[in-house]
Amino acid sequence: MAANVYLFRDARAAPDPVLEAGPVAHGPQPVPLVLDNGSFQARAGWACPGPDPGPEPRLQFRAVCARGRGGARGGAGPQVGNALGSLEPLRWMLRSPFDRNVPVNLELQELLLDYSFQHLGVSSQGCVDHPIVLTEAVCNPLYSRQMMSELLFECYGIPKVAYGIDSLFSFYHNMPKKAVSSGLIISSGYQCTHILPILDGRLDAKNCKRINLGGSQAAGYLQRLLQLKYPGHLAAITLSRMEEILQEHSYIAEDYVEELQKWRCPDYYENNVHKMQLPFSSKLLGSTLTSEEKQERRQQQLRRLQELNARRREEKLQLDQERLDRLLYVQELLEDGQMDQFHKALIELNMDSPEELQSYIQKLSVAVEQAKQKILQAEVNLEVDVVDSKPETPDLEQLEPALEDVESMNDFEPLFSEEAPEAEKPVTAVQPVFNLAAYHQLFVGTERIRAPEIIFQPSLIGEEQAGVAETLQYILDRYPKDTQEMLVQNVFLTGGNVMYPGMKARIEKELLAMRPFQSSFQVHLALNPVLDAWYGARDWALDHLNDDEAWITRKDYEEKGGEFLREHCASNVYVPIRLPKQASRSSEAQASIKGPGPGGSGAGEQA
Repeated sequence: MAANVYLFRDARAAPDPVLEAGPVAHGPQPVPLVLDNGSFQARAGWACPGPDPGPEPRLQFRAVCARGRGGARGGAGPQVGNALGSLEPLRWMLRSPFDRNVPVNLELQELLLDYSFQHLGVSSQGCVDHPIVLTEAVCNPLYSRQMMSELLFECYGIPKVAYGIDSLFSFYHNMPKKAVSSGLIISSGYQCTHILPILDGRLDAKNCKRINLGGSQAAGYLQRLLQLKYPGHLAAITLSRMEEILQEHSYIAEDYVEELQKWRCPDYYENNVHKMQLPFSSKLLGSTLTSEEKQERRQQQLRRLQELNARRREEKLQLDQERLDRLLYVQELLEDGQMDQFHKALIELNMDSPEELQSYIQKLSVAVEQAKQKILQAEVNLEVDVVDSKPETPDLEQLEPALEDVESMNDFEPLFSEEAPEAEKPVTAVQPVFNLAAYHQLFVGTERIRAPEIIFQPSLIGEEQAGVAETLQYILDRYPKDTQEMLVQNVFLTGGNVMYPGMKARIEKELLAMRPFQSSFQVHLALNPVLDAWYGARDWALDHLNDDEAWITRKDYEEKGGEFLREHCASNVYVPIRLPKQASRSSEAQASIKGPGPGGSGAGEQA
């Protein structure tokens, strides 16, 4: 493979195996199930107690569904995640339960949960008899949590559930155990980017900010850039391939303008451009046959034409013979004196007189005789003959197309434009060279930095939002100086969209520009920005397995409603719904009977 040329992997997801049974219960408590319910990818696994809690989540799949078609074939049922294989052929059918990062379609969410429980080997009958730790969005709407709790308790009959924020689980997984930490979390995912201040180990929800940009918008922007650049490969520039370019070939520029200036240098461009090779077929390179092979192919084509014409002549001769036999039968009726049947037959043939009948018989007889002679001649001479013109008889087949009007072998020459082998020019003649492989290459240059840059400059795609740096400055300005100093000592990056090379250096550069001279700050990147949320949720489940104050039980759900949330170190802040108390009709009636108090009459009259 040439330098800087990369092949698309076009990875196809393998179907997840169905586990026989989940882990056994640990003491009096069943083993918790941990579900990282992400808008891009869902991760599910068991929180097994013990010194070795187990490897990474057993189940990881794209959080999309596609409903199978019904019909006579029965149609496959809804397919979820890795069962879909390649997503591109089904892109128009894919459905997600998420709006941004908030689950809103609970019917599709139920399909994702069914898929998770089935493939994890949940063995309890009629219900899911395991506590569940489930991630949710920052400042998740109460209605979304209410619908999720209703689904879990009513449909699956779970004993208890705990909700937490994925980025907070990742934060506490990377922090020292039993340490109360403060800091700023920058979490960038598939749909959104959040900046979350943490004060004394708890989320400061009032100062959280969200940027509605993430990996999905970066992939869409990169797709538009390359489709405008290569309109001839419009269909081949798919979202799946754009996500692959973002994950493996893109990076964050420490200084965007300065990096663009570097790309203007031809040498820098040649050394750093990534040439993405699209799949193509070498059959399009044209014919490389020798003269003998060309002559053999020409002979095969001639033989096929001979067979085709012979078959058509035989079919036409059979039809003409049947027609002639019919007319001769009608003529015999006239000779036998059966006038009634004769006139009836003439009407069926759409003829007016016996003379017209005799004329048609003579023409058909000549046509049949000529066709027989041509067939015999073709068999003897093995030449391509043609069918004679058809007689002008009613209801006869139309003349066959031009192949049957050819009079000799020379008339076939226009069909085969190649010259005879002896007349061909030497192969060594200079011909233009067309490199088909190079034509199917996408040169990804400045696009490597343009697409991920949108979270710092949303104006690149026309979004009227502040970028990460401006939002970070806005949040810090809402705190006193000492609190700002405490927060910037622990700036934590997590989420799948912060895995670009150069992301940590870019955040450090932005903080250096906005912080006072010679002030200190520290930026940390999660050990595994994608899976640390699940690891943190697993650690939390094991630490709070017997802590009833951290879980929402079925009793809490029935008494306090589905939107109820028990707060903990990685949860949202619970803000209950406060409805204004409405006075009853009886109290209103009593108040109207009592009438206005002292001085109330004048006020009533003024009203």
